[in-house]
Amino acid sequence: MSKEKQTEEKKEKVLTKYDRKMERRKEEEEKDRKSWMRFKIGSLAVVVIIAAAAVFSIGSSVYGKYSATHNTYVKIGNHNLTKAEYDCYFNSAVNSYLQMYGSYVSMMGLDPNADLESQAYPGNDMMTWKDYFDQSTVEQITQVKALADDAAANKFDYDDTEDIEEFQASVEAGAKEASVSVSEYYTSMYGEYATASMVESMVRESFLSNAYYTHLTEQNAPSEEEIRSYYEENRDSYDLVDYRSFYFESDSKEGASEEEKASAMEGLKARADEMAERRKGGEDFEALCKEYAAEDAKENYGGETDGSLAEDARNYATPSAATDWLFDESRKNGDLTVLSDENTGRCYVVEFLARKEDKENTDTAISNTLSGEAAGAYLREKMDQYEVTDVTGDLKYLLMDVSSDGSAQAEETESDAETQSGEEE
Repeated sequence: MSKEKQTEEKKEKVLTKYDRKMERRKEEEEKDRKSWMRFKIGSLAVVVIIAAAAVFSIGSSVYGKYSATHNTYVKIGNHNLTKAEYDCYFNSAVNSYLQMYGSYVSMMGLDPNADLESQAYPGNDMMTWKDYFDQSTVEQITQVKALADDAAANKFDYDDTEDIEEFQASVEAGAKEASVSVSEYYTSMYGEYATASMVESMVRESFLSNAYYTHLTEQNAPSEEEIRSYYEENRDSYDLVDYRSFYFESDSKEGASEEEKASAMEGLKARADEMAERRKGGEDFEALCKEYAAEDAKENYGGETDGSLAEDARNYATPSAATDWLFDESRKNGDLTVLSDENTGRCYVVEFLARKEDKENTDTAISNTLSGEAAGAYLREKMDQYEVTDVTGDLKYLLMDVSSDGSAQAEETESDAETQSGEEE
């Protein structure tokens, strides 16, 4: 067993307070990801340094300045947006994506310095990166408009004074860092026809929409009874376990035959069974780990920190081969088992110590999940009422049907300017 592998195991098992904090954060992010309701409109107000910005104004040269700033480019619900306004949202979506994924965008097949319309979007053989960002942009605009309209209908007020001041200060700082004027900074970030008044008007609407969405989540906070009921149905996702584990790993080389792999796994299991029997006989688990570990990994065990001990572990942080066993309702202190994972070529010796509920954090997490789902469902219902009219016929993704397997197929149509539902595909 290599030292690198053993060290990896140690990191997997020993959970500090920081680790647990990060796990809770990861759990919340995972729950939000699984539910599309996670709110995504804040990117318009994000300002990044000009060197990292990529500005796209596809087709605006054909439009000309007057057309780009006066003619309707796309209609969403009852809102008419010019090309200049649309570009503000579009560039915000692109720059937020680049900021989020950084150098990884090249691995995704995206060259931000090249024409987006000439680059295929991975996974959808008929979509380009422009199609992808058009789809994201229209979704974002629809969210903003639906929330802002509903806020007005319900007489929801929000004082954005501090937010706008902070936004303006960040723009001025960005312009200074880039050695350009504020007006140049706006066009560099949001498109060649972007102005301070245009961008700040949209940013104000974004701030209002975010505040109203927060209001909706607060209005939909679940009761204690609802939280407890949800917890009982999803305990494995929230409970914590303490356990000890050690794994034996096959040194079979890649390309080994099935017979060779099976033989190697049998050998690992024999050693794991031997260790388990010695533990059942009363020998110390940590001491056994030190004995069975490779020479260059023995230092990981028996020191100030138990290398075999994992505390307050959530289900996603446990070895996949052991998760179901550890979170079985019948588990009790001292239960011991040997588990094989042929996918990783490992054989685990696992001892269960305790299972517990982190009630305060669990209740908060569940409350956020349920209130977010309720607010998200309400928002989706509102968004479904907003039709998207592609006035210029430039939003080609609207003519595609994205199937369940992720491939895109062109819909039969006689018009390039077609009204489509604003629902996310």
